[in-house]
Amino acid sequence: MSEPHTAERVLIVEDDPATRTGLTELVRSWGFTAEDAADGAAALDKVTAFRPSIIVTDLVMPRMTGIELLKALQPELDHIKVILMTAQGTVDTAVEAVKSGAEDYLTKPLDPNKLQRLLERLAEINTQKRENQALRRQLTDRGRFGRIIGHSPAMRALYQVLEQAAPTPASMLILGESGTGKELVAQTIHQLSPRASRPFVALNCAAIPDTLLESEIFGHEKGAFTGATERRAGCFELADCGTLFLDEIAEMTPATQVKLLRVLQERKFRRLGGRTEQEVDVRVLAATNVDPAAAIRDGRLREDLYYRLNVFTIVLPPLRERKDDLQLLIQAFIDEFNTRDRRTVTGVSPAALRQLEHYQWPGNVRELRNVIERATILAKGDQIEPAHLPVFGTMAPPAAAAAAPATGVTIAPGMTVDEAEQKLIMATLDSAGGNKTRAAEMLGISLKTLHNKLNRFKSDSDS
Repeated sequence: MSEPHTAERVLIVEDDPATRTGLTELVRSWGFTAEDAADGAAALDKVTAFRPSIIVTDLVMPRMTGIELLKALQPELDHIKVILMTAQGTVDTAVEAVKSGAEDYLTKPLDPNKLQRLLERLAEINTQKRENQALRRQLTDRGRFGRIIGHSPAMRALYQVLEQAAPTPASMLILGESGTGKELVAQTIHQLSPRASRPFVALNCAAIPDTLLESEIFGHEKGAFTGATERRAGCFELADCGTLFLDEIAEMTPATQVKLLRVLQERKFRRLGGRTEQEVDVRVLAATNVDPAAAIRDGRLREDLYYRLNVFTIVLPPLRERKDDLQLLIQAFIDEFNTRDRRTVTGVSPAALRQLEHYQWPGNVRELRNVIERATILAKGDQIEPAHLPVFGTMAPPAAAAAAPATGVTIAPGMTVDEAEQKLIMATLDSAGGNKTRAAEMLGISLKTLHNKLNRFKSDSDS
Protein backbone atom coordinates (compact mmCIF):
# COMPACT_ATOMS: atom_id res chain seq x y z
CA MET A 1 0.00 0.00 0.00
CA SER A 2 1.22 3.52 -0.83
CA GLU A 3 2.18 6.08 1.75
CA PRO A 4 -0.86 8.10 2.92
CA HIS A 5 -1.55 11.42 1.20
CA THR A 6 -4.22 12.63 3.60
CA ALA A 7 -3.30 16.26 2.87
CA GLU A 8 -4.43 15.67 -0.72
CA ARG A 9 -8.19 15.77 -1.22
CA VAL A 10 -9.32 14.22 -4.51
CA LEU A 11 -12.79 14.77 -5.96
CA ILE A 12 -14.00 12.16 -8.48
CA VAL A 13 -16.57 13.52 -10.95
CA GLU A 14 -18.28 10.79 -12.99
CA ASP A 15 -21.91 10.30 -14.06
CA ASP A 16 -21.79 6.48 -14.11
CA PRO A 17 -22.54 5.35 -10.49
CA ALA A 18 -20.55 2.08 -10.59
CA THR A 19 -17.48 3.74 -12.14
CA ARG A 20 -17.73 6.67 -9.72
CA THR A 21 -17.90 4.44 -6.64
CA GLY A 22 -15.12 2.14 -7.85
CA LEU A 23 -12.75 5.02 -8.62
CA THR A 24 -13.41 6.74 -5.31
CA GLU A 25 -12.65 3.58 -3.33
CA LEU A 26 -9.54 2.91 -5.42
CA VAL A 27 -8.16 6.42 -4.81
CA ARG A 28 -8.85 6.07 -1.08
CA SER A 29 -6.93 2.77 -1.04
CA TRP A 30 -3.87 4.71 -2.27
CA GLY A 31 -3.97 6.88 0.85
CA PHE A 32 -5.81 9.93 -0.51
CA THR A 33 -8.89 11.55 1.00
CA ALA A 34 -11.56 11.21 -1.69
CA GLU A 35 -15.20 12.16 -2.32
CA ASP A 36 -17.33 12.00 -5.46
CA ALA A 37 -19.87 13.97 -7.48
CA ALA A 38 -22.26 12.84 -10.22
CA ASP A 39 -21.61 15.74 -12.62
CA GLY A 40 -19.95 19.13 -12.99
CA ALA A 41 -22.73 21.06 -11.27
CA ALA A 42 -22.61 18.76 -8.23
CA ALA A 43 -18.82 19.06 -8.23
CA LEU A 44 -19.00 22.86 -8.01
CA ASP A 45 -21.29 22.53 -5.00
CA LYS A 46 -18.71 20.32 -3.28
CA VAL A 47 -15.63 22.42 -4.06
CA THR A 48 -16.28 24.99 -1.32
CA ALA A 49 -17.02 22.49 1.45
CA PHE A 50 -14.63 19.67 0.51
CA ARG A 51 -11.79 21.92 -0.77
CA PRO A 52 -10.17 19.38 -3.12
CA SER A 53 -6.60 19.90 -4.29
CA ILE A 54 -7.13 17.52 -7.25
CA ILE A 55 -10.25 16.91 -9.35
CA VAL A 56 -10.53 13.86 -11.63
CA THR A 57 -13.47 14.50 -13.93
CA ASP A 58 -15.17 12.80 -16.87
CA LEU A 59 -15.33 14.90 -20.02
CA VAL A 60 -18.87 14.07 -21.22
CA MET A 61 -21.58 14.42 -18.51
CA PRO A 62 -25.15 15.73 -18.26
CA ARG A 63 -25.96 19.20 -16.83
CA MET A 64 -22.32 20.37 -16.90
CA THR A 65 -19.50 18.80 -18.93
CA GLY A 66 -15.92 18.45 -17.84
CA ILE A 67 -14.93 21.38 -20.11
CA GLU A 68 -17.61 23.59 -18.57
CA LEU A 69 -16.44 22.58 -15.10
CA LEU A 70 -12.86 23.47 -16.05
CA LYS A 71 -13.98 26.91 -17.25
CA ALA A 72 -15.94 27.49 -14.04
CA LEU A 73 -12.84 26.57 -12.01
CA GLN A 74 -10.46 28.91 -13.89
CA PRO A 75 -10.02 31.30 -10.92
CA GLU A 76 -9.15 28.30 -8.70
CA LEU A 77 -6.64 26.53 -10.95
CA ASP A 78 -3.71 27.87 -8.90
CA HIS A 79 -5.01 25.74 -6.01
CA ILE A 80 -6.84 22.90 -7.78
CA LYS A 81 -5.35 20.58 -10.39
CA VAL A 82 -7.77 19.03 -12.89
CA ILE A 83 -7.34 15.66 -14.61
CA LEU A 84 -9.76 14.82 -17.43
CA MET A 85 -11.04 11.33 -18.27
CA THR A 86 -11.98 10.96 -21.90
CA ALA A 87 -13.11 8.36 -24.40
CA GLN A 88 -10.93 7.89 -27.48
CA GLY A 89 -13.25 9.98 -29.67
CA THR A 90 -12.84 13.12 -27.56
CA VAL A 91 -9.06 13.13 -27.13
CA ASP A 92 -8.69 16.28 -29.26
CA THR A 93 -11.09 18.10 -26.94
CA ALA A 94 -9.10 16.93 -23.92
CA VAL A 95 -5.86 18.18 -25.45
CA GLU A 96 -7.43 21.60 -25.94
CA ALA A 97 -8.58 21.50 -22.32
CA VAL A 98 -5.01 20.88 -21.17
CA LYS A 99 -3.99 24.01 -23.05
CA SER A 100 -6.71 25.86 -21.12
CA GLY A 101 -5.39 24.83 -17.73
CA ALA A 102 -6.17 21.15 -17.13
CA GLU A 103 -3.17 19.32 -15.67
CA ASP A 104 -3.46 16.19 -17.85
CA TYR A 105 -5.92 13.72 -19.37
CA LEU A 106 -6.35 9.94 -19.31
CA THR A 107 -8.20 7.84 -21.86
CA LYS A 108 -10.90 5.33 -20.92
CA PRO A 109 -10.86 2.55 -19.93
CA LEU A 110 -8.56 3.98 -17.24
CA ASP A 111 -5.22 2.36 -16.48
CA PRO A 112 -5.14 2.39 -12.63
CA ASN A 113 -1.32 2.47 -12.58
CA LYS A 114 -1.23 5.58 -14.77
CA LEU A 115 -3.83 7.30 -12.61
CA GLN A 116 -1.93 6.45 -9.42
CA ARG A 117 1.38 7.71 -10.83
CA LEU A 118 -0.28 10.94 -11.93
CA LEU A 119 -1.92 11.50 -8.56
CA GLU A 120 1.37 10.77 -6.77
CA ARG A 121 3.19 13.30 -8.96
CA LEU A 122 0.59 16.00 -8.36
CA ALA A 123 0.67 15.27 -4.63
CA GLU A 124 4.45 15.82 -4.61
CA ILE A 125 4.03 19.11 -6.49
CA ASN A 126 1.38 20.27 -4.01
CA THR A 127 3.60 19.29 -1.07
CA GLN A 128 6.48 21.31 -2.50
CA LYS A 129 4.20 24.27 -3.03
CA ARG A 130 2.97 24.15 0.58
CA GLU A 131 6.56 23.86 1.86
CA ASN A 132 7.66 26.82 -0.26
CA GLN A 133 4.77 28.90 1.06
CA ALA A 134 5.73 27.94 4.62
CA LEU A 135 9.35 28.92 3.90
CA ARG A 136 8.24 32.29 2.55
CA ARG A 137 6.20 32.86 5.71
CA GLN A 138 9.25 31.95 7.82
CA LEU A 139 11.34 34.42 5.86
CA THR A 140 8.78 37.19 6.36
CA ASP A 141 8.21 36.45 10.05
CA ARG A 142 11.60 35.29 11.36
CA GLY A 143 14.29 35.76 8.71
CA ARG A 144 14.58 32.04 8.05
CA PHE A 145 14.41 29.83 4.97
CA GLY A 146 14.03 26.34 6.37
CA ARG A 147 17.13 25.85 8.55
CA ILE A 148 19.02 28.65 6.77
CA ILE A 149 19.06 31.88 8.79
CA GLY A 150 19.46 35.43 7.50
CA HIS A 151 17.50 38.38 6.16
CA SER A 152 20.33 40.40 4.59
CA PRO A 153 20.03 41.30 0.89
CA ALA A 154 22.63 38.64 -0.01
CA MET A 155 20.64 35.92 1.76
CA ARG A 156 17.31 37.03 0.28
CA ALA A 157 18.87 36.77 -3.18
CA LEU A 158 20.07 33.26 -2.25
CA TYR A 159 16.57 32.22 -1.16
CA GLN A 160 15.13 33.36 -4.48
CA VAL A 161 17.60 31.20 -6.41
CA LEU A 162 16.93 28.21 -4.15
CA GLU A 163 13.19 28.51 -4.60
CA GLN A 164 13.52 28.60 -8.39
CA ALA A 165 16.22 25.97 -8.85
CA ALA A 166 15.45 23.40 -6.14
CA PRO A 167 12.37 21.83 -7.80
CA THR A 168 14.31 21.17 -11.03
CA PRO A 169 16.49 18.07 -11.66
CA ALA A 170 19.49 20.24 -12.58
CA SER A 171 22.94 19.69 -11.11
CA MET A 172 24.19 22.59 -9.01
CA LEU A 173 27.55 23.92 -7.88
CA ILE A 174 27.66 25.54 -4.44
CA LEU A 175 30.58 27.89 -3.82
CA GLY A 176 31.65 29.41 -0.54
CA GLU A 177 34.32 29.53 2.13
CA SER A 178 34.55 26.83 4.79
CA GLY A 179 31.81 27.20 7.37
CA THR A 180 29.36 29.18 5.23
CA GLY A 181 26.81 26.35 5.23
CA LYS A 182 27.22 24.61 1.88
CA GLU A 183 25.88 21.26 3.13
CA LEU A 184 22.94 22.98 4.81
CA VAL A 185 22.09 24.64 1.48
CA ALA A 186 22.37 21.25 -0.27
CA GLN A 187 19.99 19.72 2.28
CA THR A 188 17.53 22.57 1.71
CA ILE A 189 17.68 22.06 -2.06
CA HIS A 190 16.93 18.37 -1.51
CA GLN A 191 14.03 19.13 0.84
CA LEU A 192 12.45 21.51 -1.70
CA SER A 193 12.80 19.05 -4.57
CA PRO A 194 10.52 16.20 -5.73
CA ARG A 195 13.19 13.88 -4.25
CA ALA A 196 12.59 15.09 -0.68
CA SER A 197 11.24 11.71 0.47
CA ARG A 198 14.24 9.90 -1.05
CA PRO A 199 17.79 9.58 0.36
CA PHE A 200 20.14 12.53 0.84
CA VAL A 201 23.76 11.30 0.89
CA ALA A 202 26.68 13.63 1.66
CA LEU A 203 30.37 12.90 1.08
CA ASN A 204 33.30 15.19 1.88
CA CYS A 205 35.90 14.37 -0.78
CA ALA A 206 38.63 16.07 1.27
CA ALA A 207 38.07 13.76 4.23
CA ILE A 208 38.58 10.50 2.31
CA PRO A 209 42.05 9.27 1.27
CA ASP A 210 42.54 9.26 -2.50
CA THR A 211 42.92 5.47 -2.52
CA LEU A 212 39.47 4.99 -0.98
CA LEU A 213 37.49 7.83 -2.54
CA GLU A 214 36.53 5.98 -5.72
CA SER A 215 35.27 3.04 -3.68
CA GLU A 216 33.24 5.39 -1.45
CA ILE A 217 31.56 6.95 -4.49
CA PHE A 218 30.98 3.92 -6.72
CA GLY A 219 31.18 1.00 -4.29
CA HIS A 220 33.17 -2.19 -4.80
CA GLU A 221 32.83 -5.92 -5.27
CA LYS A 222 34.27 -8.49 -2.89
CA GLY A 223 37.98 -8.97 -3.67
CA ALA A 224 38.24 -5.78 -5.75
CA PHE A 225 41.30 -4.78 -3.73
CA THR A 226 43.16 -5.81 -0.58
CA GLY A 227 40.76 -5.53 2.34
CA ALA A 228 37.59 -5.68 0.22
CA THR A 229 36.15 -8.66 2.09
CA GLU A 230 32.57 -8.08 0.97
CA ARG A 231 30.54 -6.19 -1.61
CA ARG A 232 29.83 -2.60 -0.60
CA ALA A 233 27.38 -0.09 -2.04
CA GLY A 234 28.81 3.32 -2.89
CA CYS A 235 27.23 6.75 -2.58
CA PHE A 236 25.54 6.58 -5.97
CA GLU A 237 23.71 3.38 -5.03
CA LEU A 238 22.78 4.74 -1.61
CA ALA A 239 21.44 7.96 -3.15
CA ASP A 240 19.45 6.29 -5.96
CA CYS A 241 16.28 8.32 -6.71
CA GLY A 242 17.57 10.95 -4.27
CA THR A 243 20.35 13.52 -3.98
CA LEU A 244 24.13 13.09 -3.69
CA PHE A 245 26.11 15.99 -2.24
CA LEU A 246 29.84 15.96 -3.02
CA ASP A 247 31.69 18.51 -0.90
CA GLU A 248 35.19 19.73 -1.80
CA ILE A 249 34.87 18.40 -5.37
CA ALA A 250 38.26 19.91 -6.33
CA GLU A 251 39.98 17.46 -3.93
CA MET A 252 38.86 14.53 -6.10
CA THR A 253 41.59 13.00 -8.27
CA PRO A 254 41.38 13.69 -12.04
CA ALA A 255 40.78 9.97 -12.74
CA THR A 256 37.81 9.87 -10.38
CA GLN A 257 36.50 13.12 -11.87
CA VAL A 258 36.43 11.44 -15.29
CA LYS A 259 34.33 8.58 -13.91
CA LEU A 260 31.99 11.01 -12.15
CA LEU A 261 31.51 12.93 -15.40
CA ARG A 262 30.56 9.70 -17.17
CA VAL A 263 27.92 8.88 -14.56
CA LEU A 264 26.45 12.37 -14.87
CA GLN A 265 26.27 12.03 -18.65
CA GLU A 266 25.11 8.42 -18.99
CA ARG A 267 23.45 7.75 -15.60
CA LYS A 268 25.35 4.48 -15.38
CA PHE A 269 28.27 3.35 -13.24
CA ARG A 270 30.24 0.24 -12.39
CA ARG A 271 31.42 -0.81 -8.94
CA LEU A 272 35.16 -1.24 -8.48
CA GLY A 273 35.93 -4.79 -9.58
CA GLY A 274 32.48 -5.12 -11.13
CA ARG A 275 31.70 -6.37 -14.63
CA THR A 276 28.21 -5.03 -15.14
CA GLU A 277 26.95 -1.46 -15.25
CA GLN A 278 24.10 -0.23 -13.11
CA GLU A 279 21.64 2.51 -14.02
CA VAL A 280 21.12 5.19 -11.43
CA ASP A 281 18.83 8.19 -10.97
CA VAL A 282 20.68 10.66 -8.76
CA ARG A 283 20.73 14.43 -8.62
CA VAL A 284 24.29 15.58 -7.92
CA LEU A 285 25.04 18.73 -5.96
CA ALA A 286 28.72 19.65 -5.68
CA ALA A 287 30.55 22.21 -3.57
CA THR A 288 33.99 23.71 -3.23
CA ASN A 289 35.63 26.43 -1.14
CA VAL A 290 38.16 27.29 -3.86
CA ASP A 291 37.78 29.47 -6.93
CA PRO A 292 36.71 27.08 -9.74
CA ALA A 293 38.60 29.08 -12.38
CA ALA A 294 41.81 28.79 -10.36
CA ALA A 295 41.18 25.08 -9.69
CA ILE A 296 40.73 24.46 -13.44
CA ARG A 297 43.86 26.46 -14.23
CA ASP A 298 45.85 24.47 -11.65
CA GLY A 299 44.57 21.15 -12.99
CA ARG A 300 42.65 20.32 -9.81
CA LEU A 301 39.20 20.51 -11.43
CA ARG A 302 38.36 19.22 -14.90
CA GLU A 303 36.80 21.92 -17.05
CA ASP A 304 34.27 19.53 -18.63
CA LEU A 305 33.11 18.35 -15.18
CA TYR A 306 32.79 21.95 -14.03
CA TYR A 307 30.51 22.84 -16.93
CA ARG A 308 28.46 19.68 -16.41
CA LEU A 309 27.88 20.55 -12.76
CA ASN A 310 27.51 24.26 -13.29
CA VAL A 311 23.89 24.31 -14.51
CA PHE A 312 23.11 26.51 -11.52
CA THR A 313 25.77 28.18 -9.37
CA ILE A 314 25.06 29.30 -5.83
CA VAL A 315 27.61 31.54 -4.12
CA LEU A 316 27.33 31.70 -0.32
CA PRO A 317 28.51 34.99 1.15
CA PRO A 318 31.00 34.85 4.03
CA LEU A 319 29.70 35.98 7.41
CA ARG A 320 31.89 39.11 7.38
CA GLU A 321 29.92 40.29 4.32
CA ARG A 322 26.51 39.82 5.94
CA LYS A 323 26.97 41.27 9.41
CA ASP A 324 23.29 42.31 9.29
CA ASP A 325 22.49 38.65 10.01
CA LEU A 326 24.80 38.34 13.01
CA GLN A 327 22.24 39.08 15.75
CA LEU A 328 19.68 36.80 14.11
CA LEU A 329 22.20 33.95 13.98
CA ILE A 330 23.37 34.52 17.54
CA GLN A 331 19.83 34.39 18.91
CA ALA A 332 19.03 31.26 16.87
CA PHE A 333 22.09 29.49 18.30
CA ILE A 334 21.28 30.63 21.84
CA ASP A 335 17.75 29.22 21.45
CA GLU A 336 19.18 25.96 20.09
CA PHE A 337 21.61 25.45 22.96
CA ASN A 338 19.07 26.56 25.58
CA THR A 339 16.76 23.80 24.39
CA ARG A 340 19.48 21.19 24.11
CA ASP A 341 21.29 21.95 27.37
CA ARG A 342 18.33 23.28 29.38
CA ARG A 343 19.94 26.69 29.75
CA THR A 344 18.15 30.03 30.28
CA VAL A 345 20.39 32.47 28.42
CA THR A 346 18.26 35.23 26.91
CA GLY A 347 20.81 37.11 24.83
CA VAL A 348 24.16 38.89 24.50
CA SER A 349 25.25 41.95 26.44
CA PRO A 350 26.02 45.11 24.39
CA ALA A 351 29.75 44.82 25.19
CA ALA A 352 29.89 41.17 24.05
CA LEU A 353 27.88 41.99 20.93
CA ARG A 354 30.38 44.72 20.00
CA GLN A 355 33.22 42.20 20.21
CA LEU A 356 31.32 39.70 18.08
CA GLU A 357 30.53 42.39 15.50
CA HIS A 358 34.16 43.54 15.28
CA TYR A 359 35.52 40.07 14.63
CA GLN A 360 35.88 39.03 10.97
CA TRP A 361 34.83 35.36 11.37
CA PRO A 362 37.27 33.49 9.10
CA GLY A 363 35.45 30.28 10.10
CA ASN A 364 32.11 31.87 9.18
CA VAL A 365 28.79 30.60 10.60
CA ARG A 366 30.34 27.33 11.81
CA GLU A 367 32.84 29.29 13.92
CA LEU A 368 30.08 31.56 15.27
CA ARG A 369 28.01 28.55 16.28
CA ASN A 370 30.96 27.06 18.19
CA VAL A 371 31.61 30.37 19.96
CA ILE A 372 27.96 30.73 21.04
CA GLU A 373 27.81 27.10 22.17
CA ARG A 374 30.84 27.64 24.43
CA ALA A 375 29.46 30.97 25.70
CA THR A 376 26.05 29.57 26.66
CA ILE A 377 27.79 26.84 28.67
CA LEU A 378 30.01 29.36 30.49
CA ALA A 379 27.30 31.99 31.09
CA LYS A 380 26.18 32.02 34.72
CA GLY A 381 23.45 34.63 34.32
CA ASP A 382 20.91 35.28 31.61
CA GLN A 383 23.35 37.04 29.27
CA ILE A 384 26.57 36.25 27.42
CA GLU A 385 29.31 38.63 28.56
CA PRO A 386 32.76 39.38 27.06
CA ALA A 387 34.36 37.06 29.63
CA HIS A 388 32.43 34.15 28.12
CA LEU A 389 33.96 34.71 24.67
CA PRO A 390 37.28 33.18 23.52
CA VAL A 391 40.33 35.38 23.03
CA PHE A 392 39.86 35.66 19.28
CA GLY A 393 36.39 37.08 19.90
CA THR A 394 38.13 40.27 21.04
CA MET A 395 40.39 40.57 17.99
CA ALA A 396 40.58 43.99 16.50
CA PRO A 397 38.80 44.31 13.25
CA PRO A 398 39.57 43.91 9.64
CA ALA A 399 42.98 45.21 8.77
CA ALA A 400 44.76 43.97 11.87
CA ALA A 401 43.04 40.61 11.70
CA ALA A 402 43.85 40.20 8.04
CA ALA A 403 47.49 41.02 8.61
CA ALA A 404 47.92 38.72 11.61
CA PRO A 405 48.83 35.50 9.75
CA ALA A 406 51.69 37.22 7.94
CA THR A 407 53.40 38.43 11.12
CA GLY A 408 57.02 37.27 11.29
CA VAL A 409 57.16 35.99 7.70
CA THR A 410 60.16 37.32 5.77
CA ILE A 411 60.41 36.57 2.06
CA ALA A 412 63.87 37.30 0.68
CA PRO A 413 64.93 37.65 -2.97
CA GLY A 414 66.10 34.33 -4.36
CA MET A 415 63.86 32.30 -2.06
CA THR A 416 61.97 29.57 -3.92
CA VAL A 417 58.18 29.51 -4.09
CA ASP A 418 58.16 26.28 -2.08
CA GLU A 419 60.30 27.86 0.66
CA ALA A 420 58.03 30.93 0.80
CA GLU A 421 54.94 28.74 0.94
CA GLN A 422 56.38 26.68 3.78
CA LYS A 423 57.22 29.82 5.77
CA LEU A 424 53.69 31.20 5.31
CA ILE A 425 52.02 27.92 6.26
CA MET A 426 54.14 27.39 9.36
CA ALA A 427 53.64 31.02 10.49
CA THR A 428 49.87 30.70 10.01
CA LEU A 429 49.82 27.41 11.91
CA ASP A 430 51.72 29.08 14.73
CA SER A 431 49.27 32.02 14.69
CA ALA A 432 46.37 29.55 14.95
CA GLY A 433 47.93 27.96 18.03
CA GLY A 434 48.62 24.71 16.18
CA ASN A 435 44.94 24.30 15.21
CA LYS A 436 45.20 22.87 11.69
CA THR A 437 41.52 23.30 10.86
CA ARG A 438 41.66 27.01 11.71
CA ALA A 439 45.00 27.43 9.90
CA ALA A 440 43.51 25.87 6.74
CA GLU A 441 40.57 28.27 6.94
CA MET A 442 42.92 31.26 7.35
CA LEU A 443 44.97 30.11 4.35
CA GLY A 444 41.89 29.47 2.21
CA ILE A 445 42.76 25.81 1.57
CA SER A 446 41.14 22.55 2.62
CA LEU A 447 42.31 20.63 5.68
CA LYS A 448 43.30 17.75 3.40
CA THR A 449 45.51 20.06 1.31
CA LEU A 450 47.16 21.43 4.47
CA HIS A 451 47.91 17.89 5.71
CA ASN A 452 49.40 16.98 2.31
CA LYS A 453 51.65 20.04 2.35
CA LEU A 454 52.80 19.41 5.94
CA ASN A 455 53.58 15.78 5.07
CA ARG A 456 55.58 16.97 2.07
CA PHE A 457 57.54 19.43 4.22
CA LYS A 458 58.31 16.63 6.69
CA SER A 459 59.37 14.29 3.87
CA ASP A 460 61.66 16.97 2.40
CA SER A 461 63.30 17.61 5.78
CA ASP A 462 63.87 13.87 6.38
CA SER A 463 65.47 13.31 2.99
